[in-house]
Amino acid sequence: MNTSVTRKKWDRLARFYRWSTRAAEQRWEPWKRALFSRMDSGDILFLAVGTGEEIPLFPEKRRITAIDISPRMLEKAQDRALEYIGNISLKQMDAGNLVFHSETFAQVFTSCTFCSVPDPIQGFQELYRVLKPEGELHMFEHTRSRHFPFREMLRIMNPVAARVGPSLTRDTVSNAQKAGFRVDEIQNIYLDIVKTISAHKPGAEH
Repeated sequence: MNTSVTRKKWDRLARFYRWSTRAAEQRWEPWKRALFSRMDSGDILFLAVGTGEEIPLFPEKRRITAIDISPRMLEKAQDRALEYIGNISLKQMDAGNLVFHSETFAQVFTSCTFCSVPDPIQGFQELYRVLKPEGELHMFEHTRSRHFPFREMLRIMNPVAARVGPSLTRDTVSNAQKAGFRVDEIQNIYLDIVKTISAHKPGAEH
């Protein structure tokens, strides 16, 4: 799926995205808030901000660049960004082709993002590039299951789900490792499907 097709897909969903995700946002809020509390005082990249539903969960007074491929999603995120107490900049951008200089950010955060990036390994490679050495990657993601019968259920549902929204069978931990990240912590929140993942970009070896 090329960039134009992906952008149009999420532009179409922008109109009712907040309504359609409201129940999920409420359910996962405590875990997301805990993950975002790890945002420190350095430059932070937030990937796929969507309509800005998670901005109120960010700790105050941080320097955050929040990107999304969909201009219509970003339009709807403007109100939340304006209410944020801190420095948050919204930019339209493709996760697989970030325009930032290498080693720009101290931290990257994602939330249900890598189920939708068309080429997840390329996306992780871009995050690896723009992170500083020892930079941190913190993710709230849903992934494939390794357990019966959930593995089979997600596989059967995936063709339809991926056409209208996210993939249900991504091996996100493995994809991050293939891009060079070292995984530090995995917390399963719902079975082995919904989880938080913390990783880092190794520093230069001496």
